[in-house]
Amino acid sequence: MQKLLIAVWLAAPALAAAQAGPPCAQHDRKCPAPPVINAGPVQLPAPPPSDAIVLFDGRDLDQWRSADGSPARWKLKGDYMEVVKGTGAIATVRGFGDVQLHIEWATPLPAVGQDQDRGNSGVFLMGLYEVQVLDSYGSVTYPDGQAGAVYGQYPPLVNASRGPGIWQTYDIVFHRPRFDGGGQLLQPAVVTVFQNGVLVQDGVVLTGPTAHETRPPYAAHPDKLPLSLQDHGHPVRYRNIWVRELR
Repeated sequence: MQKLLIAVWLAAPALAAAQAGPPCAQHDRKCPAPPVINAGPVQLPAPPPSDAIVLFDGRDLDQWRSADGSPARWKLKGDYMEVVKGTGAIATVRGFGDVQLHIEWATPLPAVGQDQDRGNSGVFLMGLYEVQVLDSYGSVTYPDGQAGAVYGQYPPLVNASRGPGIWQTYDIVFHRPRFDGGGQLLQPAVVTVFQNGVLVQDGVVLTGPTAHETRPPYAAHPDKLPLSLQDHGHPVRYRNIWVRELR
């Protein structure tokens, strides 16, 4: 047993290194598709903990702004907001760094389009690091661009997507990158994601900001930046958004 523990201990750095980078070339359609699973029945909206900052509870969009700083122009319907094509991304009024984020979303019903042109949006931590929102129920795209992916970097461990029009959840733990006084990277960003209660990103180390057809390097930025939601031209819905700032 002692020899086995020593072997595991010696192998640990190599295992950590093997898990520290994206598994495939960016947007590689030959990258193995994550297995499809049934995440189980839809749960009632998760109430925010007592120490949470509520960013959207269905009543108003006061915590959100358009890119130009004007009031958010997305639709407010019932207990949710809906992307309005062409109005642009919206971002929180205040900035955040290390957070636990809960957000619920639903793609359009009936489903329209295919591949990346199907219920596309995104949750951007610090406005730079995207967890993809997409209708990935019975629809095929490149694995690092499907729902639950860290866009352009990490496919989800499994495809836990529900069908169009059905509410889904992301619970995200995000640790921001650290930079020294000269702007050099000290520690990259790390993210863990649960989709519909299922682990889809397990403490992955981000290579830098997320982007399409490129993996840009880190560039120094403030310790706190707004969270943003993407307008990709599709009427994706969001509700029950809250964060807990982590020490």
